[in-house]
Amino acid sequence: MGQENTIIINGNKLSFETKETILQIARRNNIDIPTLCYLKGAAPTGKCRVCVVKIQGQDDLVSACETPGTNNMVVSAQSPEVIQARRATIEKLLGSGNHNCALCYSRDKDWTEFQLKVQDTDKTKELCPVWGDCRLQDLAFQYQAVCDDYSHAKTYETETVNPFIIRDFSRCIGCGRCVQACNDIQVNNVIKPGDNEESPKVVTIKNKTLKDSDCVFCGECVQACPVGALVEKDPRYDVRPWETKKIRTTCSYCGVGCQIFLHVKDNKVVKVSGVEDAVPNYGSLCVKGRFGFDFINSEKRLTTPLIKERGKFRKATWDEAINKVASTFSNIIDEYGSDSIGVLTSARVTNEENYIAHKFTRAVLKTNNIDHCARL
Repeated sequence: MGQENTIIINGNKLSFETKETILQIARRNNIDIPTLCYLKGAAPTGKCRVCVVKIQGQDDLVSACETPGTNNMVVSAQSPEVIQARRATIEKLLGSGNHNCALCYSRDKDWTEFQLKVQDTDKTKELCPVWGDCRLQDLAFQYQAVCDDYSHAKTYETETVNPFIIRDFSRCIGCGRCVQACNDIQVNNVIKPGDNEESPKVVTIKNKTLKDSDCVFCGECVQACPVGALVEKDPRYDVRPWETKKIRTTCSYCGVGCQIFLHVKDNKVVKVSGVEDAVPNYGSLCVKGRFGFDFINSEKRLTTPLIKERGKFRKATWDEAINKVASTFSNIIDEYGSDSIGVLTSARVTNEENYIAHKFTRAVLKTNNIDHCARL
């Protein structure tokens, strides 16, 4: 057997596999190294420089996300030099865009003004739409970063014509996670970094809006964005994270079994996100799974069984409806035989429910006439 690779991070002696980066080793051992650009499943870029660490014997700090561990390496992820470098980077990112973050009010004389805005629903729209759900904001508080004046930052017109996604690149920090999510994770290859270095921006082919591009609106870029540059259109400003409760469930649109979080406010689903680090989707969703939840709260949904009599529907109890269906099935089988009945199941129910329908058809109705809507 080969010799075990060992590395020391913050005084902890840890084993690691060849080609593992410092960040991967640290995360596997619950050692916090922050990052804004790293996206699991994609190649590391080291763009944000928030994950810098100090390696014993080296003069310069290195990015933990793209630096592989080596045997007997000694790493400090919390030294004063490292903390100061991260703080400076976070402050630079805060000043790089129009983040109008709550942090900026909390650090200056406008704190009273901010408190008044929090109490006024309309005025909270003047704050960032992801206030309270922003990785940059979290790190700014953690590292006690000072919010600088961002009046010199590049500004862009907010793109609102897309059906599901708002693009506001005045808030973009250039981390590249959205590009990696689109190209490396979903392999849709719709967006890329722009060519204008003086005015950096993520663009589509021929700089079209997402609506007019090849975008399939899976929303992978939205979930990957650590700031407010990409947000869902419907809950923007109207829903804050502390107002919602997350409920984990299985997406009902097909039989794949994607794991999702329903974000619920006042007993109403207001947003859907993918459950990361969970099979089979690892956070990824299709356009239906992420944005097609309006039917849940639709006033047109049937909430009670209906029985048609003399050409009109009337409300019925569940017991009455089930007895009606059972007696009708029995009468048809008695008169025409079991094979006069056919059953179609649905991709909108779980695999287990489709299996029950299959057992019911063969064992109770005594027919093999069962098919699935995906074959229609």
